[in-house]
Amino acid sequence: MELTPDDVRDVLRALDSSGLQELHLELADLTLTVRREGAAGWTAEQQVTRAPQVEQAAAPAAAAEAPAPAAEVGEGLVAVHPPLLGTFYRAPQPGAPPFVDIGDEVGTETVVGIVETMKMMTPVHAGVRGTVVEFRLGNGEFADADAVLLVVEPA
Repeated sequence: MELTPDDVRDVLRALDSSGLQELHLELADLTLTVRREGAAGWTAEQQVTRAPQVEQAAAPAAAAEAPAPAAEVGEGLVAVHPPLLGTFYRAPQPGAPPFVDIGDEVGTETVVGIVETMKMMTPVHAGVRGTVVEFRLGNGEFADADAVLLVVEPA
């Protein structure tokens, strides 16, 4: 099940109108925890995980369903996609060093960036162990749900 921005908006509206202190939502490829922080409102704490999608060269039988050129990655490479659509940032704050850069080694839980959606910052995990070989999206660019943020060569 895909969670759309409208779905997230509906969940947040329901929470705002309820007396709940915390909500934990778990779907097949998404875990979201939202916690009320005293009288200040909701925190931006959340954990979103998404299994990496290994994109290989198309098999002859699947040649008719070629992916969009922007989503293609080389054979044996892994594309890292955003957990939600939103604005992709390579660093935790302006002026800070990026989470990772080309040539950096990453693990499955390594944070490689963040995606801002509705003022919530969601960490993007590499989802695979390997070396960052390319960034496909620049800092501050909008990421569609199927965008390739960066490409990792698995170890």
